[in-house]
Amino acid sequence: MRQVIATDTGPKAIGPYSQAIRSAGLLFLAGQIPLDPASMQMIEGDIAKQTERVLENIKAILAAAGSSLDRVVKTTVFLKDMNEFAAMNEVYGRYFPQNPPARSTVEAARLPRDARVEIEVVALA
Repeated sequence: MRQVIATDTGPKAIGPYSQAIRSAGLLFLAGQIPLDPASMQMIEGDIAKQTERVLENIKAILAAAGSSLDRVVKTTVFLKDMNEFAAMNEVYGRYFPQNPPARSTVEAARLPRDARVEIEVVALA
């Protein structure tokens, strides 16, 4: 069984995908970029500001699905520039202060809408 999760509190999908899917007790969130959910425009700012917006979007989608950041078991972080890892990591650490999820971080040649960061998560439903 699979259930589509959709909410106005997070950015709407900008392509043929769902914000999240609930299946087998897990939530699979699509990668989030720093879009403002109200305007659907990329936010201005450095990697820290963009990471914060991405994690706020993730928080909103998780909440709409009845979950939260403390139920995240795995994240994948895509960075435009690995030299920005430390600044991204500082913000990321504020959102996962205790028992953080497993994580992979990779540099990507190009992200949607030329974002500096994209993060996807798997969480307990």
